[in-house]
Amino acid sequence: MKNLVTGIDISKDTLDYCGLDKENVQVKFKGVLDNNSRAISNWLEEFDKNTTVFALEHTGHYGSALISCLSKKGFVLYLITPLDLKKSLGIQRGKSDAKDAYRIAEYAIVKSHKLTPYRLPSKNLRTLKALITARERYVKMSVQVQNSLKANEILNRTLDVKMLIKEERKHYGFLQKSIKKIDSEMQKIIEADHELKRIYKKVTRIIGVGPVIATKCIVETDNFTKFDNPRKFSCHCGLAPFPHQSGSSIRGKTRTHFMRDKTLKAILTKGAISAVQHDPQLKAYYNRKTKEGKHHMSVINAVANKLVLRIFAVAKREEPFVKLAA
Repeated sequence: MKNLVTGIDISKDTLDYCGLDKENVQVKFKGVLDNNSRAISNWLEEFDKNTTVFALEHTGHYGSALISCLSKKGFVLYLITPLDLKKSLGIQRGKSDAKDAYRIAEYAIVKSHKLTPYRLPSKNLRTLKALITARERYVKMSVQVQNSLKANEILNRTLDVKMLIKEERKHYGFLQKSIKKIDSEMQKIIEADHELKRIYKKVTRIIGVGPVIATKCIVETDNFTKFDNPRKFSCHCGLAPFPHQSGSSIRGKTRTHFMRDKTLKAILTKGAISAVQHDPQLKAYYNRKTKEGKHHMSVINAVANKLVLRIFAVAKREEPFVKLAA
């Protein structure tokens, strides 16, 4: 029986930890250790994986060494969303890393019936995630440079800013080359992994789903193991609208949640626009709904949701995607 819950507050250089007894929520131990693999591995030798669980906030790269060590040694760990933790605590006075470690452990005890143990994705999936995150950053930078370049070309009609135009063209070309290199590297990883390659080929056969959408969906779902339901994934993407009302006085507009994955929604929306142009069935659906008076983007959002349903359908079964007539 796992009767010891250890909360860990992660920072760049150190890890503050606090162990609580699950039965009476009493502090058993607390301390600080260096945030590096050697220190963490040595520290974990003191614990029994049959009686101890660990809880920590999802802090990105700062927690990668800790998560890797815990996973390799077979410990149960829970990754907690920082906003969820913050809102669950209510009114708090004061803040310190040591106190945060206690609060994380306490949260894991109180919410244990809702928490799911974290499973570290495969090395290929983690590499793909790092690559596609970098790709998104470079694409954003290239759009900014392109917009600046257009503005300077107009400005050059009245002022001599040829030097700026030359530098920005050079910068834009460099970013485009970097994006192509990342795309090539992602394809190599997918081709070398049999399971990733199998799912990728099935998903990219769907009209409107290209390499970027397929790779992003594979990464976000841990190759379709993280989400058991396409509707949950639609909610994660921000394609599922929620009502906003209370009693008889508040009647707000139905809207998607602010915590949606905006990047994922953006590329799925582009995929939906492409699908409406090339898929007879979705084109007929779009035309019918717009004639009924539905807003263009509302229908596109519904089409993007249909793409998610199709992606999960072909990923979860052996049959490939079949193009249907209108």
